[in-house]
Amino acid sequence: MFFFSVCIFKMADNIDFNFINSVLLAQGRLAQVVRALVSHTRGRRFESYTAHHLCFSGGPMSGHSKWSSIKHKKGAADAKRGKMFTKLIKEITTAARIGGGDPDANARLRVAVAQAKAENMPKENIERAIKKGIGAIEGESYEEYTYEGYGPGGVAILIEVLTDNKKRTTAEIRHILSRLNGNMGEAGCVSWMFNKKGYFAFDNKTTDEDKIMELALESGAEDISTDENEIEVITDVTNFDQIKKVFDTNNLKYSVAEISMIPQMSVKLEGKNAETMLKLMETLEDSDDVQRVYANFDISFEEMEKITSNK
Repeated sequence: MFFFSVCIFKMADNIDFNFINSVLLAQGRLAQVVRALVSHTRGRRFESYTAHHLCFSGGPMSGHSKWSSIKHKKGAADAKRGKMFTKLIKEITTAARIGGGDPDANARLRVAVAQAKAENMPKENIERAIKKGIGAIEGESYEEYTYEGYGPGGVAILIEVLTDNKKRTTAEIRHILSRLNGNMGEAGCVSWMFNKKGYFAFDNKTTDEDKIMELALESGAEDISTDENEIEVITDVTNFDQIKKVFDTNNLKYSVAEISMIPQMSVKLEGKNAETMLKLMETLEDSDDVQRVYANFDISFEEMEKITSNK
């Protein structure tokens, strides 16, 4: 992973970053970021201190990111899609109940509606869920809880749920974890390892990597990671909508666009531990009450593909 920081003090026009660019040329794709920054800043006048910081990661992506991408590529069976609709309806209803029924004024609802549309949920289902949330029609009421625990190899896990029966859900989550070589932890045991961020993933083989880097930089992205399979962009939560709009306007098709919990560190898994970890993720996500599961495992794309294709 490379960290690139540029600090610009009071300077005249025509800022020259050629020296910086030549020094970093040996870092391969990082030079693309430098050139984009040079293009973005040259010719501008800075009347006060400005700082720009960008983290460019050339190393492996997080396991949760790869897992999300692989699931998206493989698609979902009808039964799984029906379960996804149920989870999205819960999220839309809860978001509307907490923040109101106008997506333009409710960021959480806006993201949930966008995800529902991406899954081809019928418009009337979305509207009905919003009406339930604001009390316009009768509907169930769900409470939010977050469980923390550990998986195979000491992997940290965050589990977000929406439930109408906490006792039932707690027992189910505890059972799933213990059955698949994990265990429930106390509140705060792993949450400190994750940061809430906006997250985008692109297929590196079908997307213009240079264009993504240029637009991400210009839009204020915090981190860009790339390997032979995927490109991922990390943003501040408050900047998520703006960057998503930029990608959409430029017809850059992402496989994942969501508000996510990004791990600060990862645990590399192989063999049986990797297989059990993916089984644990799948089982947790299959629970009716579980909305999202975040984990800091690192399993290679090749091994992950092999495990999932053998099912």
